[in-house]
Amino acid sequence: MKKRTGWLLNAVLGFSVIFSSSAALVPIRSFAAEETSETAGADTAKEDLAGLKYDHSLELQYADQFAVDYYEGDYALITIEGGDQFLLVPEGKEAPDGLDADITVIHQPLENIYLVATSTMDFFRALDGLGSISLSGTKADGWYIDEAKQALEDGSIVFAGKYSAPDYELILSKNCDLALESTMIYHNPEVKEKLEEFGIPVLVEHSSYESHPLGRTEWVKLYGVLLDKEEEAEAVFEEQAEKLNSIKDSENTGKTVAFFYINSMGSANVRKSNDYVSKMIELAGGKYIFNDLGTDEEGLSTMNMGMEDFYAGAKDADYIIYNSTIDGELGSLDELLKKSTLLKDFKAVKEGNVWCLTKSMFQETTCLGDVIMDIHRMLTEDDPEGLTYLYRLE
Repeated sequence: MKKRTGWLLNAVLGFSVIFSSSAALVPIRSFAAEETSETAGADTAKEDLAGLKYDHSLELQYADQFAVDYYEGDYALITIEGGDQFLLVPEGKEAPDGLDADITVIHQPLENIYLVATSTMDFFRALDGLGSISLSGTKADGWYIDEAKQALEDGSIVFAGKYSAPDYELILSKNCDLALESTMIYHNPEVKEKLEEFGIPVLVEHSSYESHPLGRTEWVKLYGVLLDKEEEAEAVFEEQAEKLNSIKDSENTGKTVAFFYINSMGSANVRKSNDYVSKMIELAGGKYIFNDLGTDEEGLSTMNMGMEDFYAGAKDADYIIYNSTIDGELGSLDELLKKSTLLKDFKAVKEGNVWCLTKSMFQETTCLGDVIMDIHRMLTEDDPEGLTYLYRLE
């Protein structure tokens, strides 16, 4: 069960938050997240919680889709954008009497997580926390993270059905203590309701709604809280933040970049101009070629574009990055040109500036500082070597 506490109700006064399967896909930045992100560490007045005395809030640099408030006794109140709240109860302790009914209780230690949101697996890998996961919503062949794939193959993690069709009997037999879902669960709200009926807390992961790339990576801090590994999580985040800090004062190169893949219908799937990938290109010192594609009313981050329109908008891009995470990595430039004959006339193709993105980036959420650095080196070095997430197509 979950409840907004008094401080959150006061914070969102004047705002109307409509939480339905469709509206939930368009996040509204909450005051709680803004307060924690921008004023964490300050002596901000906070209300006590069911007799628990407020201590401090988790400091966040970029993320605004979650907040964590600590209370004496090592209790932590987690607030997810949209209003869902969870009280994390330390091992050996109980939830306090009088806790609001809408706050879901999560007990530590977490040992049998049902992980459905693929973007979260890398956080557990980075925190040496795969032992807390016993159930997966993705089969072994769907993982690009080696440790996750191996765990599915050796049986230490078991496939328990995808988000829309979980194996409830298996999940219950494993004494599941937390279900980590992506926002896709909003398309099947009955699944979330059923899991909760069984007494399983359901936390819907919102890192994909972070406007800043490192806001996504900073979600590692939330999983550090859940696993009682806050220091390790801080170290993982700081390593990526330092990559960005090392180039933040570099001048923008002015070079344009097209990022896309060609779908099965022959259209180019491109990113909106305010998507996090577009932001990474900007942070790396480049300019996303489609800088006028804003988010639509559905909050979608990508759109399909006919090849003629794509040609008109991207043919003069200085660089091409082909997103190979959808249909497999390409081995040569010829393989890309077979997807559309129009590509041969692109400036980047003629000048040899065509690059391919490796499969792993979208599951490796702790790597985004490295990806930004790779793009920066692509833009600033004639023949960069040793890139991790990009390779040149020749």
